[in-house]
Amino acid sequence: MATYSFILNGKQVSVDTDGSVRLLWVLRDLLGVTGPKYGCGLDVCKACTSHINGKAFNPCSVQVQDIKSTDQITTIEGLPATANADLHPMQQAWLDNDVAQCGYCQPGQIMAAVALVKEAQANGTTITDADLDGLRNICRCGTYVRLRQAIQDGAQNM
Repeated sequence: MATYSFILNGKQVSVDTDGSVRLLWVLRDLLGVTGPKYGCGLDVCKACTSHINGKAFNPCSVQVQDIKSTDQITTIEGLPATANADLHPMQQAWLDNDVAQCGYCQPGQIMAAVALVKEAQANGTTITDADLDGLRNICRCGTYVRLRQAIQDGAQNM
């Protein structure tokens, strides 16, 4: 076992574990952060989508030994702080559009949407249908129409 450190939702954390443990299990089982959900463990369903240094990634597919001590990991729990608010604008858009049904995939969906909007804003573009088609987070309840509207609405307030 070794000690691994990184910044989680704005705070430096350290864990003692085997380096091959996937970051999702470190977050959920060792650090008690349950927003990122386990869906497939294969980087397919994207229920665990979080941010690393502001970019969307799936912690189910990354070993903790691949995370640097300076890496900033943001999960749905830390997202509001990035907007200095009780809720991030994308979370509010989710509520306003009544997106969630079972809710299981929603943290990953929101994190992917925020990363998509930030990337578009950095490039000076707006979100297009093609951008939305590129999101590959799976929603087993099929709330894609409301999800797409929520992303458009949330983007206007980010």
